Amino acid sequence: MSSSAEEKALTPEDFENLKTTKPPKHSVGFGGITAAMSQVSKYMNIADAFKLGRKMNQKGGFDCPGCAWPDPDDERSALGEFCENGIKAIAEEAQNKTIGANFFAKHSVDELANWTDFEIGKSGRLAEPMYLAEGETHYKPISWEEAFNKVGTHLNALDNPDEAVFYTSGRTTNEAAFLYQLFVREYGTSNLPDCSNMCHEASGSALSETLGIGKGSVTLDDLYKAELVLVVGQNPGTNHPRMLTALEKCKNNGGKIVAVNPLPEVGLVKFTNPQNPIKLLTGGTELADVFVPVTINGDVAFFKAMLLKLLAEEEAKGNVFDQEFINEFTHGYDAFITDLKTYNFDDCLKASGVSEAVFNQVFDLVLNKKKIIICWAMGLTQHENAVDNIREVVNLLLLKGSIGKEGAGTCPVRGHSNVQGDRTVGIWESAPQAFLDKIESKFGFKPSVKHGYSVIDAIKAMYEKKAKVFFGLGGNFISAVPDTVYSAKALSNCNLTVHVSTKLNRSHLVTGREALIFPCLGRTEKDYQKSGLQKQSVENSMGVVTSTAGVLEPCSTALLSEVAVVCGIAHATLKGRSKINWLAYKDDYNLVRDAIEDVVSGFENYNKRLKKPSGFYLPNGARVRKFNTKTGKANFSINKLPEWRLKDDELIMMTIRSHDQFNTTIYGLDDRYRGVFNGRRVVFMNREDMKLRGLVEQQLVNLKSEFKGVLRNANNFKVVGYDIPKNCCATYFPETNVLVPLASFAHTAKTPASKSIPITIEIV
Repeated sequence: MSSSAEEKALTPEDFENLKTTKPPKHSVGFGGITAAMSQVSKYMNIADAFKLGRKMNQKGGFDCPGCAWPDPDDERSALGEFCENGIKAIAEEAQNKTIGANFFAKHSVDELANWTDFEIGKSGRLAEPMYLAEGETHYKPISWEEAFNKVGTHLNALDNPDEAVFYTSGRTTNEAAFLYQLFVREYGTSNLPDCSNMCHEASGSALSETLGIGKGSVTLDDLYKAELVLVVGQNPGTNHPRMLTALEKCKNNGGKIVAVNPLPEVGLVKFTNPQNPIKLLTGGTELADVFVPVTINGDVAFFKAMLLKLLAEEEAKGNVFDQEFINEFTHGYDAFITDLKTYNFDDCLKASGVSEAVFNQVFDLVLNKKKIIICWAMGLTQHENAVDNIREVVNLLLLKGSIGKEGAGTCPVRGHSNVQGDRTVGIWESAPQAFLDKIESKFGFKPSVKHGYSVIDAIKAMYEKKAKVFFGLGGNFISAVPDTVYSAKALSNCNLTVHVSTKLNRSHLVTGREALIFPCLGRTEKDYQKSGLQKQSVENSMGVVTSTAGVLEPCSTALLSEVAVVCGIAHATLKGRSKINWLAYKDDYNLVRDAIEDVVSGFENYNKRLKKPSGFYLPNGARVRKFNTKTGKANFSINKLPEWRLKDDELIMMTIRSHDQFNTTIYGLDDRYRGVFNGRRVVFMNREDMKLRGLVEQQLVNLKSEFKGVLRNANNFKVVGYDIPKNCCATYFPETNVLVPLASFAHTAKTPASKSIPITIEIV
């Protein structure tokens, strides 16, 4: 009997060998080196690892397929510009096993669905295109030509182009992403949901409104020169470990660091730089001067308390706010101050969950520093009030004049390599009219001005059978999105689901009536086309565009680049009615960059500037105090405290990554930074909350969430006592995405509220 789509989407329960210890006192060091080398020795050829290590994130090399942390503009480490998780990423991509016809003949879709995500990911690199026919149990090989025609046939059979959804993951290069959105727009829709919708969409919305650009304003050099860096809702030790080196340089230059997060993260406690032999032998650098254990979703309350006390000091003594900056460059100050005065300091501090003693330590730093950077990630962006979180951060920086000057500014840390670049070159369901006008002028067709589906909207449309074809360019959609059971049903309602991937993942097992898997080249592999060996480009978290070119020969002769896949589908779908020579773009990526130059602002002389070893910076108005907002100035905003309340038996849950994980990719089953080994089905709880409920270490429990009358379940988790604020708990995703309601998302941005889910605990 075939399993349902919903069953296939859920991660199998595997927790029998769970072990826990006290979290370590420092990060990276010999432990990081050992973990990285273990991955290399298990999963890839040692000679390949050596070749890749020499070129990874180096000038003229390839960009790490992991996070979007920037590379230094000047000299880069000869020992290697990579981190532990970067090595894990290339060990995952450059696996020494491939899978194709024989593998899929042996293993049915139902069987594979019973494997853990770790087992699925480590099964090997996809080696040839595969097709799952309606009613079949096994994927079978298909030629590229037949596969492209099948996609074209399905797309052309739809009653309306808006019945198709075209998703994009962050690892897609600028060239592939630009062509992809160009094809989608010429096909006739704006349905371009992407992974930004699920992570930093709230950042983009808030920053565009307040500062006129949906990106951060700082450079890597600014981090070195900052007097104070606040790291808020972020775990750099796991999610972007090379950031720790930048923070260490900040500390060495006299800067102070504050960590604001519900959980203490060891990466911000003490960092042992593996490239510094003295540090390896004598101990690391203590990074965070103050740790602020804010309650989950207590960030607006914390920052509002900070703003209130700063205002009191300004009114009593003056010289706290940068009045010259405020008067010349900002709008809305008086209304902001009037609203701020309606709040009570004690109420805000209580709502934040932070003690007055800890608060005062941070306040003294903010009061006396003028060069302030605030960094954040999904701890701020995945709440219903996420946009308010970021706007309140901007309010603080505006008061201190810490925007558009050296060593100061906004720093949203993007989680995936080139997720920012994809948006820059047009992957956007609500692209601005000016961009669409340039598309029309350059290519001679009129793109739809109708806003397309975001991720949340796309899932709902598929569930309601308003969307009938799903195409995913990279990523693991079903494991990334909220409300797993609902989302799986949505995908299964499609006539066709297609995924462009390097490796097998759970999304390939949750299919429409028909399904296709298109294997593509990885970042680590050489890309040969008719005009010769190709290079591509990406944009990092700080707006620098650099080239990337693979080092290894492709693991299979049947692989195509993402550019070639997009061009092949466009050619097969649009045929004679297209105004674009898709096959010419496939043959020579220089032509793609010429087209980007003509359409996207900031890419003048693209091919020429891409030859610069360090790449080039895109324009950034906030960086130079030119605010492209409706007022022409940086805007203060008015933000309310979140109004959610927990019932007596509820906890507020946040989803997090383990240290052996990048996004939905599971590198292993250990989270050594939190002392968890051989398992992922755990719930981190405050020990007083455990005692109150009669729970003990590793007790088996079920987790339940209820939203608007709908009950959701995640069964069989083990309790782990942890230093987390009372009434709060944390779990790994994707295991608990099933508890996140699709209808709970950030206002304005529609980012899923995966960091603030009320749950109850049930003893098994």
